[in-house]
Amino acid sequence: MADYNAMELMICVAARLLEDGSTAAVGTGAPVAAAVLAQKTHAPNLLIVFEAGGLAPLMPSMPISVGDSRSFYRALMATSMSDIMETCQRGMMDYTFLSGAQIDPYGNLNSTVIGDYAKPKARLPGSGGANDLASFCWRTLVMMLHQRRRYVNKLDFITTPGYLSGPGAREAAGLPGGGGPYRVISDLAVMSFNNESKRMQVENLHPGVSFARVQENTGFEMLAAREVSQTEPPAKEELRILREEIDPFRYIIGR
Repeated sequence: MADYNAMELMICVAARLLEDGSTAAVGTGAPVAAAVLAQKTHAPNLLIVFEAGGLAPLMPSMPISVGDSRSFYRALMATSMSDIMETCQRGMMDYTFLSGAQIDPYGNLNSTVIGDYAKPKARLPGSGGANDLASFCWRTLVMMLHQRRRYVNKLDFITTPGYLSGPGAREAAGLPGGGGPYRVISDLAVMSFNNESKRMQVENLHPGVSFARVQENTGFEMLAAREVSQTEPPAKEELRILREEIDPFRYIIGR
């Protein structure tokens, strides 16, 4: 038995993807935990931004929303959502963290509705800033549990653009070239996107997980990168920082 759970693994894996000196627009929950973990380990100069206006805060504890006062605590600037979105439009944001109820092979996300839009099975929170962030930040990181009902061939509604319908589709829609989904971190694997087809592919398998299990839990044909490696499990120090300093009450990582 591993001495960590799926959420702890996902957070540690996501944190490793953030380079020192980069900029990241994050939402609350697991993305904050990943960004702060990166700061406390290998990326002390990571600049964290919240869409409600907190720029580079030194959070005393986990915020519960992007407008929580803790997301402004000892920040370089307490600005506005319009300023943050303008910063993204100017091409100054390296990463954003997103999630959703559904994701398709091209990394498009649905967080609006399940079923027919006019008569839905479930009405979801909607875009918030997700569409803007995925449209203008250079690399989109997605954290989602790996379930067949979530990884679908066709979304019920496109809330947030990935690579839309394939190569060149983002640019044809008027979005800046060079951006798009970068990695999808699930409880089974880490997925990237094929350079030519822009379709999702397995980059790393988590310990004890087979490609067949990933495919079984995916509602479309999952590709494999040329070399699929195994994810490094969380290190003891990563887990200590996550459990004792970042989320000591286990709001996110679970009890």
